[in-house]
Amino acid sequence: MKIYAVGGAIRDALMGLPIHDIDYVVVGSSVEEMISKGFRPVGKDFPVFLHPETQAEYALARTERKTGKGYKGFHFYADPSVTLEQDLQRRDLTINAMAREVNSDGALVGSIIDPYNGQDDLAAKIFRHVSDAFAEDPLRLLRIARFAARFPAFKVADETMLALKVIVQSGELNALSAERIWQELARGLIASKPMHMLQILLDTGAARTILSPTVNTQLAQEEFREELITHLDSLGNSLDARCAIILMHVPAAEIRSWAEHVRMPIETRDFCEIFSELIAFLIKSKDAFQAIDVLAWFNRADVWRKPARGQALLDLADTIGLKVTPLIQSMRAVQALNTAEIIAGVEAQDRSNGERIGSAFEVARLAAITSALDA
Repeated sequence: MKIYAVGGAIRDALMGLPIHDIDYVVVGSSVEEMISKGFRPVGKDFPVFLHPETQAEYALARTERKTGKGYKGFHFYADPSVTLEQDLQRRDLTINAMAREVNSDGALVGSIIDPYNGQDDLAAKIFRHVSDAFAEDPLRLLRIARFAARFPAFKVADETMLALKVIVQSGELNALSAERIWQELARGLIASKPMHMLQILLDTGAARTILSPTVNTQLAQEEFREELITHLDSLGNSLDARCAIILMHVPAAEIRSWAEHVRMPIETRDFCEIFSELIAFLIKSKDAFQAIDVLAWFNRADVWRKPARGQALLDLADTIGLKVTPLIQSMRAVQALNTAEIIAGVEAQDRSNGERIGSAFEVARLAAITSALDA
């Protein structure tokens, strides 16, 4: 048996990037031999093993055949006769279909094995698929979109763009699990240029299936895309903030529906919904804030129990140039209220009445906001 490091580790090493994980492929071995050497089997769909000491994953070289819908609709064949070149052929991109042998000490030895000219495409900064089987796996469209966000200098080869459109036209994107969709989207959104991912989804037609209806419509407008690029470039790589910016003009009810569709984490969903409502509030107010409306948004954002989130929402609006200074000052004013004094101001017989206490807080907060807005 021979062991090879494959895929992203080889690519990233050639690009001078840090290597966090290494994928290993074992050629010329069998399940029985791997177990006899102390490897622990963990793969459900195909033979994957954990190294007895490092716990790194080692997969037997395999081929695959499309048998059903989606990225799980494959039959895998792992056998000692499967060659490294056959295993690499089933990978998505040429830049991910390179390998180097690993010796008994775990060190990489020998030259790079590159049967599909991945080094040439890496030098030319081109995403090119390895074989026609590429279009059989719908997950690869999201992977390419995510790679485009991570490596913005790369271009998609014409033939690969056609293959991506075939995936969309096949309807197989509907077979992807919500969890995998969100996983790929989230990784792309925190990459260096998330707009490149959205552009791939738009250009291939996948946006209609993957994104919310409103965002899909907005992305077709050049003015929106330019605004989005400007806003995203002004932020850090916070997932919540980037999602909120992309969804800022989407109604909260649609955000909720789409979040369920892609299994967006609840905390991220809530941040996006509340930010969308803040944007709608700012547009409606046109800088002439009414204290009662400000208090309503504070209650919606629950700035009382989650002050850090409230501050983050307002800071995000400020970062993209919206005038929220009066809201920030109002929030500071209400957060500075002395809760003990408010409770003490309630008649003694009513201090066990939750509704009465709540009403006293509302009155005090409204007064503090009014004062801050008038300052």
